[in-house]
Amino acid sequence: MNSWLFPPRTREVQFDEKWAFVGKKEKNCDAAVPEDAQQGDNWDHVAFDPEHRLVVSVVPGKRTSESVRTLVQDFKKRTENRIMNLITTDEYPVYETEILEAYGETVEPPRTGKPGRPAKPYKVPPKNLQYATVHKIREKGRVVKVEQRVIFGTLVAVLAALAASLVSKVINTAFVERNNGTDRNRNGRKVRKTYCFSKDWQVHEAVTYFTMYSYNFCWPVRTLREKGPDKTWLQRTPAMAAGLTDHVWSLSEWLTYPAVQRK
Repeated sequence: MNSWLFPPRTREVQFDEKWAFVGKKEKNCDAAVPEDAQQGDNWDHVAFDPEHRLVVSVVPGKRTSESVRTLVQDFKKRTENRIMNLITTDEYPVYETEILEAYGETVEPPRTGKPGRPAKPYKVPPKNLQYATVHKIREKGRVVKVEQRVIFGTLVAVLAALAASLVSKVINTAFVERNNGTDRNRNGRKVRKTYCFSKDWQVHEAVTYFTMYSYNFCWPVRTLREKGPDKTWLQRTPAMAAGLTDHVWSLSEWLTYPAVQRK
C-alpha cells in the first residue's frame, strides 16, 4: 500500500495570508516590552493547491517579507523546484519579489571594459512562469470590484493556463480563501471574534501545523469524491487527490506515522 509518495501532483498554486492574534491585538502591543515580541498579530502564510485542495506549505508568524520568502522557498522545495502552470496571489507586493527570487533566472551583465564597478547580476522571470494577482477594490469595507493583473508572463499565456486548469476559469484566490474559512472552523483559536484566542505563541503555531496538515490526510473533501465501480461515492482527501496516499488516514495514524526529514 503506497502511503507516502512525493512530490504532490500540484500544477498551480494560490498564496495567501490569514490573520489571527496571540495574547492581545497588535495595537495593544508595546515594542519596548520584550514579551510583546510574541504577542499580537500572527498570520498563516499559506501555499494552496486549488486543484487538489492541498495545503502544500504553511508558515505561521508575523506578516513580513521573511515569512513570505520562507513560504515560497518551502513550496518550491516541496514541489521539487517545478515551475507551476499558474501562480496567483492578492496584491501584497512582497510576493512579486520573492517569486522572482525563487524561480527567476540569473543574468550576468557582460563586461563593458569601461571604468567603474561592473553591473551586478540580476534575475529575470523564465518564459514559462505565469504569475497574476487579484486586486480587490473596497468601499465601506465591502468588495465592489475585482481587477486581475498579469505580473510575470503574458496575458495569452495566463489565459492558456486557465484554459488548461481543471478548476480555475479566471484569475482568482477563491480556493485558498475558502480554505481559510475551513481552517477557522477547524481551529477555534482563529475565529475572528472569540474568547478562545491563543495565549501562547508556540502553542498557537503548533496547533496551526496540526490542523492545517492533518486536514490534508484526514479530512475527506466533498468536491474531491469520485464514483466507484459500484456507482457509490468514494471519499477522498486532498492528499489522496494529490497522489500522496491511497486512503483516508485516521487521526491516530497521522499522529503516529514516523516523521522523515527530507533534504
